[in-house]
Amino acid sequence: MKLRKKIDKILGWILIMIMGIMVLNVLWQVLTRFLGFPSSFTDELARYLMIWLGLLGAAYVSGKKIHVSIDLISAKLSEKGKRNLSSLISLIIATFSLLALVIGGLRLVYITFDLGQNSPALQIPLAVVYLIIPVSGILIIYYKISDLLIK
Repeated sequence: MKLRKKIDKILGWILIMIMGIMVLNVLWQVLTRFLGFPSSFTDELARYLMIWLGLLGAAYVSGKKIHVSIDLISAKLSEKGKRNLSSLISLIIATFSLLALVIGGLRLVYITFDLGQNSPALQIPLAVVYLIIPVSGILIIYYKISDLLIK
């Protein structure tokens, strides 16, 4: 549990920093457009920060168990049924995260790295941008396995 709390805290601070940078970036974009010399990198940076915020945010809410869920079925189950359903859902989420986010994300990172693709304005490797996909998948798997072991 100590490791999970530490990961929660670090992830929370990373999300706060990304959001702060995104706000400053968009403010800079608006200011430079208003003054008549629009910045060339701000649109692309905002897009990449939004991707990172969304994927890391998904991992964070998964770990805090504050994600959107429909409890129509679980409301009609006994306590044991609720625990079993929760375990099944955790397994499904972990499996999806492994297959789609980790394996698929690593494949995407490898392909973009191998092709040497860079972003147009920032000139950073797109593999770095896409690396957040398997990272968030690993975090979600960690949280779901942790949920299963706690029960």
